[in-house]
Amino acid sequence: MSQQQEPDHSRDKSVSLVLGSGGARGYAHIGVIEELEARSYKVVAISGCSMGALVGGVYAAGKLAAYRDWVCRLDYVDVLRLVDVTWSPMGAMRANKIMGKLESLIGDTRIEDLTIPVTTVATDMTRQREVWFQSGSLLEAIRASIAVPGVITPVHRGDQVLVDGGLLNPLPIIPTVSAQADFVLAVNVTAHSPRPVSLEELLPPEEVAEEQAREQSRDADGVDFASWIHGVRGAARRLIDGLGNSDADTQRGNSEEEALERDRREWGRLDMVLASFDITQAALAKYKVAGYPPDVLIEVPKTVCGAYEFYRAEALISLGRHLAVEALDRFEGRTHPGWGSSSIVVEAPTQQGQQGEDVS
Repeated sequence: MSQQQEPDHSRDKSVSLVLGSGGARGYAHIGVIEELEARSYKVVAISGCSMGALVGGVYAAGKLAAYRDWVCRLDYVDVLRLVDVTWSPMGAMRANKIMGKLESLIGDTRIEDLTIPVTTVATDMTRQREVWFQSGSLLEAIRASIAVPGVITPVHRGDQVLVDGGLLNPLPIIPTVSAQADFVLAVNVTAHSPRPVSLEELLPPEEVAEEQAREQSRDADGVDFASWIHGVRGAARRLIDGLGNSDADTQRGNSEEEALERDRREWGRLDMVLASFDITQAALAKYKVAGYPPDVLIEVPKTVCGAYEFYRAEALISLGRHLAVEALDRFEGRTHPGWGSSSIVVEAPTQQGQQGEDVS
């Protein structure tokens, strides 16, 4: 049979999509979805946690293109403006500004009204178990799922204190098991790798050049990453150190050097929270994959960028699409472009195990 007569293996095939947590790395989910659509796969179920819940929910609501356009325009300053600092001891940020933007996109959409069944996963701190949102407000479900403990304030619903689902299940595969789909595709964006892997190592050369050009453009605007981090450090200091010492007179008495040193120390604590959460999610995701192996697994090393580098949307979306090309080509029995090095491939778990689920 000639190549022109080869059947399109993806035509009319259905897929259950599992989108994991991982902060800014979750932008890769957008690229994966774009590649699935380009191959005419039909998404018939979505399960998402944290950033995966956000992207999956927005996609099911039909607003992914608008969301993509917005995040690709964000720069250092825009991201800093979204840092909605609060004095609450339960989290550094309220996320009101981010949720306000999402509300303008999806409004009061209810999960049960979506054309694609969606499950978002949160964690109930009171009962120490998972909570699955499969009905009700999509906005509330997303907000609960993205509440990184200690970083974004939790959602209170009755006697429940809801935080990021990644605390227990960063890659929620189980909700997709009952879906009538030809295969399950999972995207883990907190994957372990044998060594630290940069974003540039995983992108094709032309994409690397584009990202470097964007970086130079950002620097040319006079706002570099160091300045951006310094601004967030100042906000984090008010939230963390200020809670422990709210005496205004004492604060005014501190010298400028002492204030700068405190900024560095307190931001270090917030960085530690995020890094620790990343490590925990990476380990949990391995167990979830071992217990319930998806048909296709796309893994983004957690070292490609920091969880808060939300200004790198274009490169991360491109990464997601390129990794999806490789994974789907293998799944379909085709060759793939083969950029990157085989030494950075994330190794699959070697032991099988079952993980229990608490469903609310």
